[in-house]
Amino acid sequence: MKLKYLILLISAFVLNTTNAQSTASKQVTEFLIAAPQLDTIKTIWVYLPTNYKKTKKSYPVIYMHDAQNLFDTETSYVGEWEVDEYMDTLTDNQSIIIGIEHGNVKRIDELTPYKHEKHGGGEGDAYLTFIKNTLKPHIDKTYRTKPEAEDTTIFGSSLGGLLSFYAVIKYPETFGKAGVFSPAFWINPEIFDFVEASDIPETSKFYFLAGTDEGETMIPKLDEMLKLLETKGVKDTQYTSLKIKGGQHNEKIWADHFGTAYEWLIID
Repeated sequence: MKLKYLILLISAFVLNTTNAQSTASKQVTEFLIAAPQLDTIKTIWVYLPTNYKKTKKSYPVIYMHDAQNLFDTETSYVGEWEVDEYMDTLTDNQSIIIGIEHGNVKRIDELTPYKHEKHGGGEGDAYLTFIKNTLKPHIDKTYRTKPEAEDTTIFGSSLGGLLSFYAVIKYPETFGKAGVFSPAFWINPEIFDFVEASDIPETSKFYFLAGTDEGETMIPKLDEMLKLLETKGVKDTQYTSLKIKGGQHNEKIWADHFGTAYEWLIID
């Protein structure tokens, strides 16, 4: 069963090479930046609020993994999250969205905090250090952002959900909130011991989502983590969890519920 979902972790995020028509909003642009922590060049997608050029206000920032799947059907594998379409509907409470393209075959390496004996990985801290020390300073210098942790969210699904959750626990001075969709806790069970040993600030917030048809370990592992947070004294105002009956491990469930998560994390 785990092998089946490992295949999904990889294949569901590999760049689609078909000639689908681009659906990206005109608010979305791209740039390249060196990632010395990963010894690579990263493509970064930027969504700017529709009123960005009309005002002088500063905005919260959401850092999201798997940029290829967030904004454009042309670069997504099996559908996009439609993040830009949702953001375009907002007139108030808008944010800057920073999408970080995954490293294709290196995706597991980048989005897992611990090395798995069979599947490898374990470069999550290097990836997060890239965001903290290289990407975020560039974004804060280039755009009108609210740079504080309380206005900085990290968001992802599957391995991206796992690493987003880890990021807020490990680096609360940088990331104040996490969108944790379909977290692959099973691949790095060390995450439970890490949370047990960590102090979680009262300012940290988490939005969890998972589908009941995402494999036999998804809901039990999520429930285990929620129970652990409760025993750690994390207040019920700091997190919420949504379980989708029949929900599967794909972009549809994540696209359908991005807006709800955004409202809870950013607007409420």
